[in-house]
Amino acid sequence: MKFTDKLKDAWQKNNSLLMVGLDPDTSRFPEEFKNNPQAIYDFCVGIVDATAPYACGFKPQIAYFASQGAEEQLMGICEYIKTNYPHLPIVLDSKRGDIGTTAEHYAREAFERYQADAITVNPYMGSDSIDPYLAWEDKGVIILCRTSNQGGSDLQFATLADGTPLYLYVAKLVAEKWNRTGQCGLVVGATFPEEIAKVRQVVGSDMPLLIPGIGAQGGDVLNTVLAGCNAAGEGVLINSSRAILYASAGSDWREAATKMAINTRDEINQARHSLSLAPR
Repeated sequence: MKFTDKLKDAWQKNNSLLMVGLDPDTSRFPEEFKNNPQAIYDFCVGIVDATAPYACGFKPQIAYFASQGAEEQLMGICEYIKTNYPHLPIVLDSKRGDIGTTAEHYAREAFERYQADAITVNPYMGSDSIDPYLAWEDKGVIILCRTSNQGGSDLQFATLADGTPLYLYVAKLVAEKWNRTGQCGLVVGATFPEEIAKVRQVVGSDMPLLIPGIGAQGGDVLNTVLAGCNAAGEGVLINSSRAILYASAGSDWREAATKMAINTRDEINQARHSLSLAPR
């Protein structure tokens, strides 16, 4: 199944635009995981089970696994999701960006080793660094556009000769030239809702936007939904990681993650209701 089709099915089946990020920081794990060599796997699988009914997918951040030598555990987590929640897409958050021959291996890593449905990539090196991912015609390629970190403005707000900021040039480039498979998306941060709206206007209603920055980073859910959703009240993957993963450090960590996921999903859906009432 194509990434975008799987994503649409997940939005509708779970009535959710919430993507749960898997950023395992062992220093924040509950006490029960102390001295557990499979702590990362066990914790992440517990989070997956606790939140899957309320999410539209999962976004493992590869650096959190690789820095701890936990690539095998990440493979196991992805396999667990595929087996137990096959309708929920996996977005491997790796932000890769390198020459074409190297990108071919990054694509194989994401789509073969980890069985991801989509990957985040960096567009800075241009089209030939993106092409190897597009060769996987059913897979999603989600390209950094307007990121949620403050320093992103250093480059993304640089303007071209005609006054167009770089992030909007990237959005237009992806929409008009790179999206030949129809499986491209863009990363735009919830901390900049005005820019989300501008990106949505440039790319049209169909392209999915991965939106980090709510929860611990302080992005506003209502403004994010109003800026990013399409007329159907869909079109976005609103990511929350730390606020859900570490909702409790006690023995109730699973229940706390469930509650936070439900609350976040419901807040997003309430904002979607506001969208339906707004003049179009």
